[in-house]
Amino acid sequence: MTRTARASGSEVREAHPEHLSHVIFIAAAAAMGGFLFGYDSAVINGAVEAIRHRYDIGSAALAQVIAIALIGCAIGAATAGRMADRIGRIRCMQISAVLFTISALGSALPFSLYDLAFWRIVGGFAIGMASVIGPAYIAEVAPAAYRGRLGSFQQAAIVVGIAISQLVNWGILNAADGDQRGELLGLEAWQVMLGVMVIPAVLYGLLSLAIPESPRFLISVGRDERAREVLAEVEGGDVDLDARVAEIEQAMKSEHKSTFKDLLGGTWFFKPIVWIGIGLSVFQQFVGINVAFYYSSTLWQSVGVDPAGSFFYSFTTSIINIVGTVIAMIFVDRIGRRPLALIGSVGMALGLALEAWAFSFDLVDGKLPATQGWVALVAAHVFVLFFALSWGVVVWVFLGEMFPNRIRAAALGVAASAQWIANWAITASFPSLADWNLSLTYVIYTVFAALSIPFVLRYVKETKGKTLEEMG
Repeated sequence: MTRTARASGSEVREAHPEHLSHVIFIAAAAAMGGFLFGYDSAVINGAVEAIRHRYDIGSAALAQVIAIALIGCAIGAATAGRMADRIGRIRCMQISAVLFTISALGSALPFSLYDLAFWRIVGGFAIGMASVIGPAYIAEVAPAAYRGRLGSFQQAAIVVGIAISQLVNWGILNAADGDQRGELLGLEAWQVMLGVMVIPAVLYGLLSLAIPESPRFLISVGRDERAREVLAEVEGGDVDLDARVAEIEQAMKSEHKSTFKDLLGGTWFFKPIVWIGIGLSVFQQFVGINVAFYYSSTLWQSVGVDPAGSFFYSFTTSIINIVGTVIAMIFVDRIGRRPLALIGSVGMALGLALEAWAFSFDLVDGKLPATQGWVALVAAHVFVLFFALSWGVVVWVFLGEMFPNRIRAAALGVAASAQWIANWAITASFPSLADWNLSLTYVIYTVFAALSIPFVLRYVKETKGKTLEEMG
């Protein structure tokens, strides 16, 4: 699949083969921010129970420590755009890498629960920045013909980061003889898990030194000659560089800077299309997907699986997440966004309902009965698979395409903020809800998965095959 560039009526510009490998390297380096996002989201999974016992805290306090990183994410994401416009995309990546490195070290060597929470916020801020800057930078550097495929590097990096973090956690746990608080390298195993995050953070910083600044930013600060050099790097020297610079300048002048005020209107404060975007974001989180990444080890241990087994199942779930994401990337432009979302909703509702059924049985000798245990395990993988092949990808595609040009940036910001808030709500509430009634907690998630079906059928329009201009 290729995508055409329509600005100024220009023809599609494809990178020459000798330049394409360089462009792929640039996109992959920028997508390391997505890898950090995925790694950070899942690495805490291996430390949850150890933190509970180390600091002797209840489920409510534990949940706040785990979820507080999302507050940092929201702040980082909200400030990254303006910061990038002032100091550049590459400088923002480097700041993010430094903050994440500091956060990893602080999280691995906390003096108390409070500074552990503080370092979680710092790391969240860095991740929020990277999650915004990476896709924006790739879109600005990638040749039009490859923009869609290179843009998918971000989501691919996130799911790979989740899988790698679970694999590393499993390896560290085995090295510590299956004890999350077992001694390893002079620290407890969970501290080593969090400390290992230094490695991808430093790699991200080093890669940011090896890639060029965005031509769009360079032009915005008057460095047109350097912008020409970068354009020659990624698109080939035979491209009319003066015309490309003029095209970018014209596009920047014609852009409408949408504001929060542009979103207001209608009976319910926001315009209806904005509420649909918020609804997509909320449904994506309220099915409980992040429970699978933040708490899966704790969940499996609570129904009798030994720590090593629980870490292994967390890893296999993350592999299923990668498989589902690849399926979505293959089919999102073939069968459309709405059909994929509906397929995913049905599959998620089925998987969650089976989990709710399995968890409704009493434990026998600290474990679920054999049949219910296997049903819970298979159903958890089914749920993650159907989420990954649908809502995990199509929500971001919808949010990037569904809003009219005049409000797109502001509306996307509001919808993304709603997603962070919903993510925080699920993450912060799960431990207490699980203590109350694990089965009913999964019934709640099942209800939201089921409700997403009429929501999509009634309110969400297909965006496949339409230009952004056709959205109004």
